[in-house]
Amino acid sequence: MFDHITLRMPDLAVANAALAALLDELEIEQTTRTSSFSVWGNFALTQTDEEHAIARRVHVAFIAPSTAHVDRFWQAGVDAGFVDDGPAGPRRVYADDYYAGFLKDAAGNSFEAVHRDGARPNGTIDHVAIRVNDVEASTAFYSTIGAAAGLTIRRQAPDSAAFAVGESDGSLLVFAGASTQNIHVAFSGEDDDVRRFHADATAAGYRSNGEPGERPLYHPGYYAAYVLDPDGNNIEVVNHHR
Repeated sequence: MFDHITLRMPDLAVANAALAALLDELEIEQTTRTSSFSVWGNFALTQTDEEHAIARRVHVAFIAPSTAHVDRFWQAGVDAGFVDDGPAGPRRVYADDYYAGFLKDAAGNSFEAVHRDGARPNGTIDHVAIRVNDVEASTAFYSTIGAAAGLTIRRQAPDSAAFAVGESDGSLLVFAGASTQNIHVAFSGEDDDVRRFHADATAAGYRSNGEPGERPLYHPGYYAAYVLDPDGNNIEVVNHHR
């Protein structure tokens, strides 16, 4: 499953207030707030710094308990200054029961609230969509790490690909376009998955961004490894040992 998705923001306090206004309408409670991080379940914001640029052009879809929640999410976003990227309403092009509203921020990041019938993924996130410079290359990367990160390819086309994320049936979607930049995507795994993820990726020629090991900076028992995808986004598999 998605362990967490982290976006770097130019002003964390401003971004926290704006996203809180949206997520409150979905009854998604903020789980952590510090001077460095704002966290809602498996979605997080962090302050950018001299070494890291802000997140751009990622799409994050949050789970809405009902269509009324979607309506309130969209209206709260418009009121908070987000750009309307698609008003709340049914989207039968995706599925007969798909009801969603879409918003966009100044960096081109898109936020969605979606309600669908039936079981939904664990956590707060329904799906994540990224744009990539080369769909074939990105599909190869996510397929390479798939066994360790819990990704299973569902669909592949010249301009897109779709991966199921773990048993919770979340989705990672890949589309051709100006690439998503500076995001951090972490998948849950066991220690063996962390080691396999790093080994499989580096053996295939992808760049390590942190070898398997414990990161007590985050909390005792945080065991993770990091690699960069073809567009330079930081991808992680982590076991929390909790």
